[in-house]
Amino acid sequence: MAQDSQSRTARRKQKKGSKKPLWKRIVLIASILILAMIIGVGALFTYYIATAPEIDAEKLSTPFSSQIYDKDGELVAELGSQQRTKINYSDLPPVLIDAVIATEDSRFFEHPGIDIWRIGGAIIANITNGFGSEGASTITQQVVEKAFLSHEKKLSIKVQEQWLALKLEQQYSKKEILEMYLNRVYYGSGAYGVAKAAQTYFGINDLNELTLPQAAILAGLPQRPSAYNPFESPELMKDRMTTVLNLMVMHDKITEKQAEEAKQVDIPSLLEASKPDENSYAAFIQRVSDEVKEKVDGADIHTDGLKIYTTLDTNAQEYVEYLMSDAEDNPIPYYDEEMQAGMAVLDSQNGAIRAIGGSRNGLENGGFNYALDINRQPGSVIKPITVYGPAIEHLNWSTYHQINDDKPYEIEGSSPIRNYLREYQGWVSIRKALAESLNVPAVKTLKEVGFDKAQPFAESLGYEFHEDNMNIRDAIGGTQTGTNPLEMAGAYRAFANEGIYNEPYAVTKVVFPDGKEVDTKPEPEAVMSDSTAYMVSDMLKTAITEGTGVNANIPGLPVAGKTGTTNREGLDNARDSWFTGYTTNYTISAWTGYNEEKGLEDTQIPHALFKNTMMELSKNKETADFQKPDSVVEVAVEKGSRPAKLPSDYTPESGIVTELFVKGNTPSKTSERYDVLDSVSGLQATYDKDSQSIQVEWDYDSNDVEFQVSSSIDGGSMQELSSTEEKSLEISNVEPGSEYEIQVIAVSKDDSTNTSEAKTTSVTVPGDNEEQEEEKQNEEEENEGESNNQDEEQAAEPVKGLRAKYDKNANVINVAWQYNKPFSEFEVTVTPSGGSAQTQQVQSKGLVIEGAGLQPGQTYTISVVTVDEAGNRSEPATTSAQVPEAPPEEPTEEEPTQGEPAEDQPVEDQPTEEQPTEDQPEEETQPPE
Repeated sequence: MAQDSQSRTARRKQKKGSKKPLWKRIVLIASILILAMIIGVGALFTYYIATAPEIDAEKLSTPFSSQIYDKDGELVAELGSQQRTKINYSDLPPVLIDAVIATEDSRFFEHPGIDIWRIGGAIIANITNGFGSEGASTITQQVVEKAFLSHEKKLSIKVQEQWLALKLEQQYSKKEILEMYLNRVYYGSGAYGVAKAAQTYFGINDLNELTLPQAAILAGLPQRPSAYNPFESPELMKDRMTTVLNLMVMHDKITEKQAEEAKQVDIPSLLEASKPDENSYAAFIQRVSDEVKEKVDGADIHTDGLKIYTTLDTNAQEYVEYLMSDAEDNPIPYYDEEMQAGMAVLDSQNGAIRAIGGSRNGLENGGFNYALDINRQPGSVIKPITVYGPAIEHLNWSTYHQINDDKPYEIEGSSPIRNYLREYQGWVSIRKALAESLNVPAVKTLKEVGFDKAQPFAESLGYEFHEDNMNIRDAIGGTQTGTNPLEMAGAYRAFANEGIYNEPYAVTKVVFPDGKEVDTKPEPEAVMSDSTAYMVSDMLKTAITEGTGVNANIPGLPVAGKTGTTNREGLDNARDSWFTGYTTNYTISAWTGYNEEKGLEDTQIPHALFKNTMMELSKNKETADFQKPDSVVEVAVEKGSRPAKLPSDYTPESGIVTELFVKGNTPSKTSERYDVLDSVSGLQATYDKDSQSIQVEWDYDSNDVEFQVSSSIDGGSMQELSSTEEKSLEISNVEPGSEYEIQVIAVSKDDSTNTSEAKTTSVTVPGDNEEQEEEKQNEEEENEGESNNQDEEQAAEPVKGLRAKYDKNANVINVAWQYNKPFSEFEVTVTPSGGSAQTQQVQSKGLVIEGAGLQPGQTYTISVVTVDEAGNRSEPATTSAQVPEAPPEEPTEEEPTQGEPAEDQPVEDQPTEEQPTEDQPEEETQPPE
């Protein structure tokens, strides 16, 4: 037994001793993992290679043309099928071959299709900067990519590209591959292949005539054919040519001296005098090309045989191009041939681009597109985006909200912001401020909203600020931040579409030759509440019917819109003029201006472009009005109340306005401005023999009034004696033997036009014969008592609520009263201070005192007596109104002579809006529109 036990122990020790060390186990496991990874990567690469397309000789020789379809799926353009001249390798001069090889693939004639050194550098760059940050494609790889593969930056595509490059080099010679590359590459301006490019840019049909600078230009173009277009960007092309020449020196293709001589060449002097004609719909297709490049990685609409489905409305596009042409029947009154224009037309419901007007008389040679490429200050057209939209969204302001347009807005260390006409209107609603494009209320509103709320709001509408942070001048479009018609139309469309924004788009999907589809429509996003969108739209309807946009108004069509103009230093008139507007169907933004420093003689052209286009597009098409959401309520408020108050029963119709409020933020207090004040009570006047004066006393329950005391002597006219907050008054220096009639009226401290009915009393000052006077007075009192008894028996009902107010704008006194009994007529007596009374009979419950007879500083006493059907007369009701003294004339401050365009005036004799200079910021002159 012991022997067996010992044997088992020995075996355990032997087994334990035979185990491998830990490090060996780790190495074994790591080796297995690495082997598995190698096998996995190898299997993956094998799969990529196995699924790679076959090399097709036909595709190598002829690039596919791309087809563009309109919104209805109809073919409208085919790109790449024309403007192509095929050449053979023998046609290529050495200078061109050297320029291309040095620029694109310096080891082209040595590598087998892929360049290991370039791949190594690209791997390092992709590890440090992310996959796809740098490519290592040789000319051979570029040929197979353009012929057989998509342009996506994927590992699978790159593996297939390298594999096919190796295969291509086995089947074709280097000369044939270079020939394929130079025949298929796109050089811009509609030219495909180097031979056509030489014809297009230099008028050269024999490539052997190319000079070194020309060869360098052709070698540099394929990288960015639109950007480096020498017709449009000679300076940018000069930089690119210099880069090519430096590369040729680096790779010993030319000497330093040859390079320096070539760099001295003036690019325009090498070019053809005339640029090639563009295709139809060129401005729209330019946007299509941009979108495909941006959204479909690496795709080229000129060479890739794509089917591109777009949002193009051919009818709209053709009409826009007609309006931007020099056709004899064109209704747009362009001022001269140099004036340029750009326009974008969007579908308001989804943001689809329906038409683009790129420039006057169409784009030339893929040239400057003023709808997409300009970067001009927007002026006042920006106000809904940076000012009033954010105010409603974040502060729940109503369209009635009051802002004080009192004086220029001072900015420390800078010139103040002024209204364009240097006129200020006092307290105004934001509806009026926007409609008339007042600058001071706009900057005050932005200040109250805050940049932290306004900037994100504007950016959510696609508005990109030139600087990181907005400043106060962004309220009126007066900073370095520029924009273009497409960006403006995209931002405004969100207001037309209940606050839903998406980037304007021209392409809906792209289909590759292998059937692969890429959906390119942007996703919509709610960027503001429906209440903000509707309230801004409603204010912009006012701007187009009553404000500065009246020349763009279309009767019978619910249209909203805004104007904008800007100036520059040294110009006597506007540099840029804008109009952006919309219906529920279409949104249109139009711009006009000049390339050089030249001012606009006519700032109404964008209005005409908008109006004519909108009318044409809206023919035979139902256009719904903007639908008020449940989040918005209409409320009648009293004009001039701050904050907004509800009108009272006494508020006249002319003093009531209906405005829009965000639900839950409506006014609850009722105005007391027009309420009839109570008359004084207990009015009495007594003669004090000791002081030889008349003591007047009365009672009143409120301290919110002051009292206007007047008197007449022996039936003469009423003369105002004093205004006092006390409830008594002493009248001294009285005339013996005279009868005084004393009148007291309560006047509101808050509103001097709000007065009570007049109360009167009489007192007689004793004469020299006191006894005779007292006897006479007793007799008169007795007679008066008898008369009063008769009046009590037969007197008519007096009027109530008699009030009179002076209207300074109309220079009239409005008199009104209340009477609820049957009547025959009212007898109205008007007595001016120091003048004779005039009496007339009326049957209405009010009248207007007007005419040149109203004199500044005079007080008019108005007495109304009711005469009923039986001829009975009532006691008179009395009130008064004073015409203010005319203010003394003050010398006017001399203003700069530079004009400013007024967007609310017709074309002729129109003032122009001042634009900022380095010393004079633009926003001071943005017109109230």
